[in-house]
Amino acid sequence: MADYLDKEILILGCGNILLGDDGFGPAVVAEMNKIKESEPKLRSEGIDIIDAGTAASYFIISLIDETSAVKKIIIADIIDYGLKPGTLKRLTVEDLPNISKYHMDAHDMPLAGMLRDVYDNFGVEVVVIGCQFENMPAPDICVELSDVVKKSINPAIEMILDEL
Repeated sequence: MADYLDKEILILGCGNILLGDDGFGPAVVAEMNKIKESEPKLRSEGIDIIDAGTAASYFIISLIDETSAVKKIIIADIIDYGLKPGTLKRLTVEDLPNISKYHMDAHDMPLAGMLRDVYDNFGVEVVVIGCQFENMPAPDICVELSDVVKKSINPAIEMILDEL
């Protein structure tokens, strides 16, 4: 069994660092890993901070197992709610799109349905700290976050710490 399945709380940074603001989630967890030793709330052995990158579905699907100790997942990711770029929004599983049927494709596995399954079937609490993106250049490559999204990293970390 993977070590992270022994943790009670998983903090996942989701996104593709090659697609501008989509790198928000990985940037958040990178910063959290830098402050881990100095932040009392992050020193718990029951918490794991993971840069899930574009493989978030791998981590979520591995939780679909009654032997997992995971009780809460906190995800940092970009969102598109038509908000002012850089705006943070806390979402729960009830706020996620209700996808009645989703396909399993290794290149595009929607997380909403998987997160609902983990919540409904195993009681894992799900919180998403979403940041409204400004720059999403796909298919072009851009390895920089926009300034407004960069400024949202520390406030997002504060929101995550409040969830612990």
